[in-house]
Amino acid sequence: MKVTVVGAGAVGASCAEYIAIKNFASEVVLVDIKEGFAEGKAMDLMQTASLNGFDTKITGTTGDYSKTAGSDICVITSGIARKPGMSRDELLGINAGIVKSVAASLVEQSPNTIIIVVSNPMDTMTYLVHKATGLPKNRIIGMGGALDSARFKYRLAEALEAPISDVDGMVIGGHSDKGMVPLTRLATRNSVPVSEFLSEERLEQVKQDTKVGGATLTGLLGTSAWYAPGAAVSGLVQAIACDQKKIYPCSALVEGEYGLSGLCIGVPVVLGKNGIEKIVEINLSEEEKEALTSSAEAVKNNNAALTF
Repeated sequence: MKVTVVGAGAVGASCAEYIAIKNFASEVVLVDIKEGFAEGKAMDLMQTASLNGFDTKITGTTGDYSKTAGSDICVITSGIARKPGMSRDELLGINAGIVKSVAASLVEQSPNTIIIVVSNPMDTMTYLVHKATGLPKNRIIGMGGALDSARFKYRLAEALEAPISDVDGMVIGGHSDKGMVPLTRLATRNSVPVSEFLSEERLEQVKQDTKVGGATLTGLLGTSAWYAPGAAVSGLVQAIACDQKKIYPCSALVEGEYGLSGLCIGVPVVLGKNGIEKIVEINLSEEEKEALTSSAEAVKNNNAALTF
């Protein structure tokens, strides 16, 4: 199992670290355009191998995509990072050119690969990879929903004053501050609906805190977060590499599901060795349907700014 991560910044390096520590991949390749940067990150990570007990080989390269040949899974994190006050959508123009070029280079070397897109605005970048590569839709996945759901569960556990292992919940819709649809109605604490424990007002606060989760961290850190995004990616990669058939909310190309078509947006999917093995359609309330439809319109507006 060979995994390539493009972009050796904080997010990309965290992806590589978490994938390596889980010890299911034989090799992780880090790629970056900055001379020596990926090589240095790879060497630093490899020097943790004996300490963290993994045998995954981590290598780095400065823009040499031949080193990525034969990758089973490729992760695209490249692009400029989000700055305080900047929306994910404002990154569109700059990151589109980068992502399009990277995707073409990856597919040239690994025509059978599965691509996971992390670069923002993530839903639009995932759609761009579809259009630019022509890969089957099951082999292109946007990471956002997995991260948003982790942040949702963190906020739920905080409100419930419960261990996070007791909490389950999901966020669908666009990976944006306004587009996220945290499904508070379906969230549970050890199978009991969280509405049994929390008031409507507290649940609404959880929802709003979740939706600005990325912006909150950007304001505190001065740049995008990296630990949770890296962990989210490693979860998706492991589900595919180990054929786990796990359900994650991911940005997927919809063709009629949830009444939506012609865009990539966060929906529950089953992940296995073929990538997206199935889009799971759950029964949504009218309010949830309206929120998802509104989110889809915003994503389509972003997509309209793309050039192919």
